[in-house]
Amino acid sequence: MTNTTNKLDDFAIILPISQAARTTAQQFANNQPNSQKAEQVRLNTLAVSVVNDYLQMMEVPTNLTASDSWNPIMQLCADVADLEIPSLGRLECRPVKLQEQVCSVPPETWEERVGYVIVQVDESNSEAKLLGFIKKVTTETLSLNQLQPIEALIDRLEQLKSSPIDALVNLSQWFVGQCEAGWQTIEDLWNSLEARPAYAFRSPVSTSETASQQQTVTRRAKLIDLGIQIVNQPVMLIVEIAPETNGKTSVRLQLHAIGNQIYLPTGVELKVLDTSGSVFIEAQARSSDNYLQLQFRGELEEQFSVQVSLDDMNVTENFVI
Repeated sequence: MTNTTNKLDDFAIILPISQAARTTAQQFANNQPNSQKAEQVRLNTLAVSVVNDYLQMMEVPTNLTASDSWNPIMQLCADVADLEIPSLGRLECRPVKLQEQVCSVPPETWEERVGYVIVQVDESNSEAKLLGFIKKVTTETLSLNQLQPIEALIDRLEQLKSSPIDALVNLSQWFVGQCEAGWQTIEDLWNSLEARPAYAFRSPVSTSETASQQQTVTRRAKLIDLGIQIVNQPVMLIVEIAPETNGKTSVRLQLHAIGNQIYLPTGVELKVLDTSGSVFIEAQARSSDNYLQLQFRGELEEQFSVQVSLDDMNVTENFVI
């Protein structure tokens, strides 16, 4: 059987465990009610300290004392090894011992994390290896062969700087009824329009869902105004999401003409952009199109943008699945 850790050595980063980190870890451990909890807290503290040192070397700001892992109550009540990164979120730093091939990731750390760094602690040599990074975890046991090189962490943080998670429309939250301001059900948006008698869909889309559809499909809508060029002709963007059995999410986008207008403005474009700003898929309205539609599948935590544009005017909405 091949040792997974040997493969990770190709991109692992070795750092010393400072005396200050060892002292702090032992102090935290001494406050625990039993030896098992003390060992857990001690290893968590060492892992967080080493990752903190690494990010400081990479000139990434951190706030160690604001982390739950530095909170005495959280140390006692939970198994957390998080590191607060201001304006970006919390990074989980999970420790593993020498020769271990899997890492334990408790459920309380599966949410509100920008990612996970796995740290192999070698106390006999007062050093630790940053084995790698993974963006999302949904199981209590993580195989080390799933890790990306630690450089993926820096890429992830740079991505979040340019598109902070708080600024993204979180589609996964829609499944549990939590929607950002401006996004409404089609029925609510219909009712909010002042000129309700003139409101109409000129394409095959219904404004109600059957009981079976409500269990799997979630739809929200928003009015898009591209400025004075079509100030009297806003369009409606509908985002429909549905979970798939393979863990991915189906996303369908529709751009509709509404109100007194039968057709979309000629030349209006609907685009999906990836995180680099490149066009993934797109559609453009012709003179007799009353709606545009795009459909694709995405992974959990995947980010994308939807852009509606006409000539030099555009409106962009940023999403995360």
